[in-house]
Amino acid sequence: MINVLFCGNSGVFDGALTTMLSIFKRTETREPFHFFILTMGVSHLRSDYTPLSDAQIAFLADVAKSYNPENIVEKIDVTALYKAEFGGSPNEDCYCSPYTLLRLFADLIPQIPEKILYLDIDLLFNRDITLLYDMDISDYEYAAAPDHYGKLILFFLPRFINAGVMLFNMKKCRETGLFKKSRELIKTKKLVFADESALVRSTSRQLKISQRFNDQKFLYKKTVIRHFSKRLFWLPYPHTANIKQWRVTKIHKVFGYENFDDILYEYIYLKKKFEKDSAR
Repeated sequence: MINVLFCGNSGVFDGALTTMLSIFKRTETREPFHFFILTMGVSHLRSDYTPLSDAQIAFLADVAKSYNPENIVEKIDVTALYKAEFGGSPNEDCYCSPYTLLRLFADLIPQIPEKILYLDIDLLFNRDITLLYDMDISDYEYAAAPDHYGKLILFFLPRFINAGVMLFNMKKCRETGLFKKSRELIKTKKLVFADESALVRSTSRQLKISQRFNDQKFLYKKTVIRHFSKRLFWLPYPHTANIKQWRVTKIHKVFGYENFDDILYEYIYLKKKFEKDSAR
């Protein structure tokens, strides 16, 4: 079983669907997948901070099973856990959203297995997931790639990574208290990058892997994961843009990518089907 962890609210449906499709279409293994999706409802913070619905989860599960009947999509609502641990914390209004903090509960959830791949939902696989998942991390808490824009500070902060793709060794994480220490930092200190900063500060031993496993700017033949995070553009003037993979027209116009078309066109079809079914 290949175990994958997503976190988010009802708005991550498009990202989860496209990311899952890219895994299915770029992976040759017959081994089944188990997708764990941590979600919560904290609409008191923002009106759209609602959990993924049962209908969204059921649809994702149907899509997953269409590729392999043994695939599983499991929703885990951690609303109560979040309120108990992080309610009113200095990082509740963190730079991204409080949903980025949810993976820090991984050691508290009994059904989370000993090895699991955490993924942000704004990425697509360009090559087989097993190139990453089959890495030996038995001596490490996790494997992760450097942040593209943070490379300049790696000399001063050698553990600095992009936390959008992290392969966790949960047994080692529990031994070292990685998540427990991270949660304490979230509860007591205002951190620039919230969960990412907490994880890096709490790390005992990490495996630094190639940028091709989390490429935040370019797409090469050897790229395993193209991460569509916010990036810097120099033309026609210096600016940043946050173009996600489900914005299909912009993926074509801005990046000129066509190699993801089989994924994105199936996504368009399935999204319309979901909307049609939901309207009944």
